[in-house]
Amino acid sequence: MKRLLKRLRRRRARWVRRVLGALLALCLALVGTVWVAYLLTAVPEPHPETVSQSTVFLDVEGEYLGRRGPVDRQDVSLAQVPRHVQDAVIAAENRSFRTDSGVSPSAIVRAAVATLSGGERQGGSTITQQYVKNALLSPEQSLTRKAREALIAVKLDRTRSKDSILEGYLNTVYFGRGAAGIESAARNYFGVDAKDLTVSQGAALAAIINRPTFYERAGSDAKVTGTLQKRWRWVLDAMRSSGSITAAQRSSAAFPAFRFYPPGDTDGQRQYLIDAAAAEAARRLGITQDQLARGGYTVRTTFDLSTQYAVSERVRQQSAGLPKGTKLHAAVIAMVPGDGAVRVLYGGTDYAHQPFNDALSGAVEAGTALRPFSGLPLGAPLTKLASTSAPTPLTVASAYATAAADGTYATPYMVERITRGGDTVYKAHPDRHRVMGSVMAAAAAKYADTGELPTYTGGAGTGPGTRTLWQSAYTGRLALTTALFAEQPATKGHPARPAHLPSSAGELATGVQSDVFTAKAVTPSGAGSVSGRGRS
Repeated sequence: MKRLLKRLRRRRARWVRRVLGALLALCLALVGTVWVAYLLTAVPEPHPETVSQSTVFLDVEGEYLGRRGPVDRQDVSLAQVPRHVQDAVIAAENRSFRTDSGVSPSAIVRAAVATLSGGERQGGSTITQQYVKNALLSPEQSLTRKAREALIAVKLDRTRSKDSILEGYLNTVYFGRGAAGIESAARNYFGVDAKDLTVSQGAALAAIINRPTFYERAGSDAKVTGTLQKRWRWVLDAMRSSGSITAAQRSSAAFPAFRFYPPGDTDGQRQYLIDAAAAEAARRLGITQDQLARGGYTVRTTFDLSTQYAVSERVRQQSAGLPKGTKLHAAVIAMVPGDGAVRVLYGGTDYAHQPFNDALSGAVEAGTALRPFSGLPLGAPLTKLASTSAPTPLTVASAYATAAADGTYATPYMVERITRGGDTVYKAHPDRHRVMGSVMAAAAAKYADTGELPTYTGGAGTGPGTRTLWQSAYTGRLALTTALFAEQPATKGHPARPAHLPSSAGELATGVQSDVFTAKAVTPSGAGSVSGRGRS
């Protein structure tokens, strides 16, 4: 019996050694496989859609106009993102980011515990893994892809700095409201650049990252706003615990106000401005509009949005009283004499229903609108102005701006500056030359002391037979031209045809003039005006 037990003990020891040897061999094989896989794993280039940027358009005061491009995203360097914003994102998404190796088992465990305990949701993936997943890999969900994600994250962490990884992450992570990246998120939620985000705003954006499509309604949905506010406090508390912010900063933090979402119906008016500015910007840079849209440019235009909207509202209200079936067309141009900067460009009531811009391309019957220029020697490009039967409103506005500038013509422009990555790639310089004498300029000076804007009205075509109405007014600081005409829209079997203007058209033109010249940005210093009606 003793001999049998001894034999069994020897066999058991031999089997244990064999099992341990097999397990060791398996572990070595696994380690070797992982090491070979790591060596063979290359960090892929970002997907084209994650590096594609949009071009943003601003008005003359820096107010956001809109964008062009497939994705609302603009790259910024990490230096342009305040440290408190970086720390807020790290507090919300990956608190060990500065010290981990690209993957964090503890983060995975922490996320699981938070989920099971009902605490605040935390990502199981590190910021590095999220960047790899969002920017470098396809959205496929599989164990193979997850393993590759981890390998790439580790290699990325070993070959690039933490700042480089964080910059890539902040420029690609989705924040809701169509905004990819911190710069677009700052603009969409708060109307500021990323560099101007406050501690409270940065914490709010960081809180949004884990549920962007839910939180994007913050500010307009009470339930969503309340939920986000709780997570915002959690982020700030984490920042205070880590020493990212002081006790005074934490106690003084107030939940930020959000821009309303979804946006209102003003986009239809903005598209006229963006169309015109995009065409000019592409021409100035010598690229196509598609290249402009994807290039990540910031285009500061010459437009004054507040005045533009005052004109738009005036026309909208006046159009409401038109006879049924009659469509009123209004074209309004306001520009700076001697400079050429276009402040107002009203080319239609709604871009979605009429993309054609009446102010830039519409040929409107002149009638007596150009009579003040008859007999005056005019240089190019106004040489044939007086004999033009149907000029564009832009051409007429340019002529009156020339008169206001003592006979100096300035080529109209709508793009003031173009930047990319913080560098200026284009800056407007007025193109001007003398094309007329000082006759009309003297007339403007004559009325400067009165502060009135007198009008010139042609005799023929007035009353119920008026087809077009023009009104132009100018000062040394602004020239304004308004052109009005009406049409009966096309119906089944009948094309669109001209219609007589309503008797209230004159009131509309005068109202537009009042709105523009009393606007803060274009307050006149003197006055001179001529207007005329087209013949019936």
